[in-house]
Amino acid sequence: MSLWLWVLVAALACLAIKLAGYLVPTEVLDNPRVSHTAAMVTCGLLAALVVSQTFASGSALVVDARLVAIAVAALALLLRAPFIVVVVLGAVSAALVRALGWG
Repeated sequence: MSLWLWVLVAALACLAIKLAGYLVPTEVLDNPRVSHTAAMVTCGLLAALVVSQTFASGSALVVDARLVAIAVAALALLLRAPFIVVVVLGAVSAALVRALGWG
């Protein structure tokens, strides 16, 4: 099968899952365990995405300027900096580290 057929199959599967969500009864969605689980799954997926994008390059583990950028951004978040400041600090720190020749 061609790549575009697989893309179409995946899109239809996503649509079916989304439509199935509308069939879930309200009583199930009002359960505190369900909302707590949904919130925790979201946090876990975001954390996994950040870790894989920070330490992976293809199939290899790497330590480069991205690690410094994440550390600076995490520190800015701990200091309660606004989000745009966190993003700018992370980008600037990665650019400086790369300009210095590391990563």
